Amino acid sequence: MSVKNYYIDPTAEIAEGVKIGIGACIGARAVISRGVEIGPNVVIGPDTFLGEGVKVYPGAVIGTDPQDIKFDGSQTKCEIGPHTVIREYATINRGTSATGKTVIGAHSYLMAYVHVAHDCRVGDHVVLANNSTLAGHCEIEDHAVLGGYVAVHQFVRVGTLAMVGGFSGLRKDAPPYMLTVGYPPALVYGLNLVGLKRAGMSPKARAVLKEAFRILYRSGLNFSDALKKIENELERTEEIEHLLEFFAKSKRGVSRGSMSRRWMHEEIEHEDEFNDLSRTVTDRRKSC
Repeated sequence: MSVKNYYIDPTAEIAEGVKIGIGACIGARAVISRGVEIGPNVVIGPDTFLGEGVKVYPGAVIGTDPQDIKFDGSQTKCEIGPHTVIREYATINRGTSATGKTVIGAHSYLMAYVHVAHDCRVGDHVVLANNSTLAGHCEIEDHAVLGGYVAVHQFVRVGTLAMVGGFSGLRKDAPPYMLTVGYPPALVYGLNLVGLKRAGMSPKARAVLKEAFRILYRSGLNFSDALKKIENELERTEEIEHLLEFFAKSKRGVSRGSMSRRWMHEEIEHEDEFNDLSRTVTDRRKSC
């Protein structure tokens, strides 16, 4: 005898072949795409979209009301991109009327007990490690990695291919391509060299970013003057363009640097090709 062991609201749309575990609950107007796997005791709130191939582990709660005392009950959304993995007991709230939705991109990985609050935007291929927490309106760009127990203040952004070390507290934006760690406050220590290499970034592009980091965080210039120097003196690679744009759009300010070299992965200095390119960038700067 077949026993119904989960609840699906009559207005929800469930694609064929979706797997739903015991005790799961799927709310009104939710849309569950092909290939989705929903584990036991998962709650999918109203107006929540799960893209193709999303996998949700036991106990996760996705698309429930935002934890905002100003929330007026508006019909808002939560969207999870294709092939994203959401591990045990992670929580993701819907948006508020401020933006209308919370969005997680494709191929991202949210580990156990992660919390993503209302109106956040999380990009593609993002990793949020265990117990990392995003307050409302945060933005995490593509390929960023947040370590365990990272706490991100509302409206803070984390840039592309940035790495935020575990137990850090972000009160200001973490710049793209760089390593930010500490609490309080989190400080920028160097390039995320491991992440840049794994992403296939060329030695030339890394060399230009290394010089940009030196100007921003080792030259003694304030950010305004440092950014002008980068704009005028460095090759305008795609990464440099994005770095300049990231600083220009910051509302809470960008994290300051630490003078410590302890986290700068100085083994990169032994790579002959990287050193040659770095010297080329430096010579170009001096000739300007």
